[in-house]
Amino acid sequence: MTPMKEDYLKIIFELGGGKKKVSNKDISLGLGIAAGSVTEMITKLSEEGLVAHEPYAGISLTPEGAKLAAELVRKHRLWESFLVDKLGYSMADVHSEAEILEHKTSDRLAASLDDFLGHPQTCPHGGVIPSATGSFSDVSHRLLADGNDGEEIVIERFLDNHELLTYLDDLGLQLHERCQIIKHEPFEGPIVLKRLRDGKEMMVSYKASHNIFINE
Repeated sequence: MTPMKEDYLKIIFELGGGKKKVSNKDISLGLGIAAGSVTEMITKLSEEGLVAHEPYAGISLTPEGAKLAAELVRKHRLWESFLVDKLGYSMADVHSEAEILEHKTSDRLAASLDDFLGHPQTCPHGGVIPSATGSFSDVSHRLLADGNDGEEIVIERFLDNHELLTYLDDLGLQLHERCQIIKHEPFEGPIVLKRLRDGKEMMVSYKASHNIFINE
């Protein structure tokens, strides 16, 4: 299993592909990879029995793919929680460290780390942490991009991406923030968002809006 294949399984899991079908476009935007490359990798993962792909319908994880993705995500997010909560890392800087550590982590070490951290339910950027058996609490898979103009929403989680998290920190958009969607600019332009606690308006890029999850 190559690191790139693992990244695909994790992003499909993050987008909700363990319980529903996700689009090639959302995977492309989540990974920052051209749509043609996504199609090629999905074909390989399908041949390996890790994903199911129905043309024009979407992509989902098979039971085997979901089990592997949950294991990878669990170890990755436990390390992210440790690095932020115990070592004082910033949320934007933990991904690359956790990528290395997750591959060196046995199931026993993951269980000990989980115990030490007090069994956290989510990681620092709001992602759910699966249990040792692969179960996890339901979370929203609705993207900011899919919100409606005029709607009041709550920011629930972000995709695990260094550039995204740095961008959102500079923008001043935080987890659990209550906002109102003012409007979607046309032609894949940004979303104009108003932060309700102080009325500040911000422009969230088209790509970022596909990497931010809001309440259902």
